[in-house]
Amino acid sequence: MRVFVTGSSSHLAATLLPLLCDRKDVERVTGIDLAAPVFRHPKFHAAQLDIRSPRLEPLMEGHDALVHLAFVVLRGKMPEREMFDVNVAGSHKAFHAARRAGLKRLIHMSSAAVYGGGVHVREEAPLNPPSGFLYAQHNAHLEKLLAIEFPECVRLRPHLILGPHAQPLLKQLLGLRCYARLPDPQPLLQCVHEQDVARAVLLALQREARGAFNLAVEENFSFREIVRSRHRFAVPLPLFAARAGAGAAWRLSGWGGEPAWVEGLTRTLLLNCRRAAVELGWCTTRDAEAALAQT
Repeated sequence: MRVFVTGSSSHLAATLLPLLCDRKDVERVTGIDLAAPVFRHPKFHAAQLDIRSPRLEPLMEGHDALVHLAFVVLRGKMPEREMFDVNVAGSHKAFHAARRAGLKRLIHMSSAAVYGGGVHVREEAPLNPPSGFLYAQHNAHLEKLLAIEFPECVRLRPHLILGPHAQPLLKQLLGLRCYARLPDPQPLLQCVHEQDVARAVLLALQREARGAFNLAVEENFSFREIVRSRHRFAVPLPLFAARAGAGAAWRLSGWGGEPAWVEGLTRTLLLNCRRAAVELGWCTTRDAEAALAQT
């Protein structure tokens, strides 16, 4: 099997690429990313390339599968139109290029953030990303296009991806000595270890699965609980102060993407992952405690 990976210098790719290259049935892995390649392996071949480049389709020829990881997660100072052009328009074109190049297996790394919130959420639930949360909105938009035009595509929806290669913003949030003061009961979240997300990709490459799949550990927790467990003297902040602080940090430095990221901590989002277990044969190998400890 020859696998084409977009976003091959991303945080998740650091976990996925070694697993792909270790497989005997994988002959070659080609990765593209705007950032210089970090991973090295005889099977791995990298190119610095934008997914919107016309050179993408010729590079895809001769491959069997596409794993699409290229996505702008944190907006920073990027204009909203540019972020949409990469995440939605560029990704959409990449899938069409893969089809024309003859790739049969298509996998998109989406996010549980497309749901917005809910309890025991199944894959058929409506997509309702928080207003202003562009990363979630773009994933929901792209997923709707893929569901119509590429029904054979596997769309993975992991909850918070934790582990040694977690997004720096998540590491920073988990390291804070403060949290937003919210009324009880506290909003509940889940997570999933990066190794288990990468394993889901490998399973999707092997199985005749299609459609959306939730990925998360069974345990849940509140952000307050995590901060208090890590810092004995954690400080509660009024929600308006947390929102104002996040907004100011983003406007002044681009830190955090956009203020709507804070809203994700104010909503309960718990996933039902039975479909991944039944159709992919997927299960978690690391619980929430282990994922948090390694982040």
